[in-house]
Amino acid sequence: MDNWEIKLTNLAYSAIENAEYPQNIKIDKHILDQAYRHCNLITKKYSRTFYLASGLLPAEKRKSARALYAFCRTSDDIVDLSETNPIEKLEFWRQRALSTSIVENDPIVIAWLDTRIKYGIPTKYAEHLIDGVSRDFYQVRYNTFDELAEYCYGVASTVGLMTMHIIGFKGLKAIPYAIKMGVSLQLNNILRDVGEDWNIGRLYLPLDELRDFDLSESDIQAGIVDDRWREFMKFQINRCRQLYAEALPGIALLDPDGRFAIASAAELYRAILDDIEAHDYDVFNRRAYVSLWGKLSRLPGIWWRSKTLSY
Repeated sequence: MDNWEIKLTNLAYSAIENAEYPQNIKIDKHILDQAYRHCNLITKKYSRTFYLASGLLPAEKRKSARALYAFCRTSDDIVDLSETNPIEKLEFWRQRALSTSIVENDPIVIAWLDTRIKYGIPTKYAEHLIDGVSRDFYQVRYNTFDELAEYCYGVASTVGLMTMHIIGFKGLKAIPYAIKMGVSLQLNNILRDVGEDWNIGRLYLPLDELRDFDLSESDIQAGIVDDRWREFMKFQINRCRQLYAEALPGIALLDPDGRFAIASAAELYRAILDDIEAHDYDVFNRRAYVSLWGKLSRLPGIWWRSKTLSY
């Protein structure tokens, strides 16, 4: 393991070893059904890939995966979209989202509480996620990949660790795979969103690696796609693919009824890297994506690989 992997794995182990869980609470079925429907609509609206992948789960796990998405989405939106007092709003949301009692008139919190209880999701992982998104309040540059990996853990690996509890997994040996999957997914997003992030004052690319390829922030600002940028992006994409390759064998440690969904989420996001390459690494003037047909056409192969565990 690299140093960043050791540090983040220890952090994740500690969250389980010192885990706190909400106590079982009776929630009115009608209210609960409405809450889960609300989370379903949020997921459908904001993430077509996650909605498609979570749709491959059994019904109960699907509902909870989308409640998890709604919790994560709300946490992130408070940081990115709040025009006034975002720090105070996030702290208020932390108290509500991690509450161990029913919060009336908040369907996301209700569905999320039921999910936490049902699947024994350690509270620390949810805390780590909120800590991760709050990092954007005070850090918008990362000097090294190790620093960036810590950010990726907070905003993405935590999602994988919580999802793992919903799906079911075979022991603590699954944790390093979930962490690496989260880092690869977030790095994937970072490479796709370079231009968008720059426009809101953020640069998630490791500064020391930019310098290694003779690139500076002024090059990012200008949106220059030249040989320096192409070589830099090739390096980043190769590392991202390597992280995926090391994370995907962890699919075998998940309960069988969740393997296809997680493999689909990973492989469909990974396909965005192909689109970046196909458009000459220009992530300044367009947002890389995979079409609906591109996603659907990949599913049979993903199903086979998840079924035969051929990662």
